[in-house]
Amino acid sequence: MSRRRGLTPEDRELWSRVAKTATPLHPKSLKPAEDPLGATPKSPAPQPRPLPGFELPATLRIGAKARSGRSHDLAPAPADAIRAAPLRMDHKTHKQMTRGKMRPEARLDLHGMTLAEAGPELIGFILSCHAQGMRLVLVITGKGSRAGDEGPLPTRPGALRHQVPHWLHTAPLAAVVQQVAPAHARHGGSGAYYVYLRR
Repeated sequence: MSRRRGLTPEDRELWSRVAKTATPLHPKSLKPAEDPLGATPKSPAPQPRPLPGFELPATLRIGAKARSGRSHDLAPAPADAIRAAPLRMDHKTHKQMTRGKMRPEARLDLHGMTLAEAGPELIGFILSCHAQGMRLVLVITGKGSRAGDEGPLPTRPGALRHQVPHWLHTAPLAAVVQQVAPAHARHGGSGAYYVYLRR
């Protein structure tokens, strides 16, 4: 079977007469007449239109190689978010606490626990410390590990490090927690939190 290479001059003339008698379905989107067997030259592939409210950078082209070395951080680190929170305790006491000059009265180490195990453990610990009249406690979460992070979507190491501040600012702990701050390096640094309790 031989391949067709296009229309003969007679076929082109016949095709143009037939095309003139046809009524277009969408007259606004008329394109120049094309050869039905694909003899017209290929046009460049159209770029997709972005979603409403989302604009593609001018340098981004579909099929282009991605630049390496970029990180995919979707939100600020927990320590940065906590530092941006309003101060709800005495400024002088807060300064001493964040400089590691105050000694925590109790500590809870959540290393190696799952989120399901750590949540109830944290609630019990904080409520117990508050009932005993303690003011400053230390919660150690660890910094997290990237082991096994091979998925297609970026994930942050340290699920506990990201979840503990959220738990401390929601019920039932929000009623007894006055301030949360990242621990000083001598008490665990970014892998631990100072929790200052209300009276």
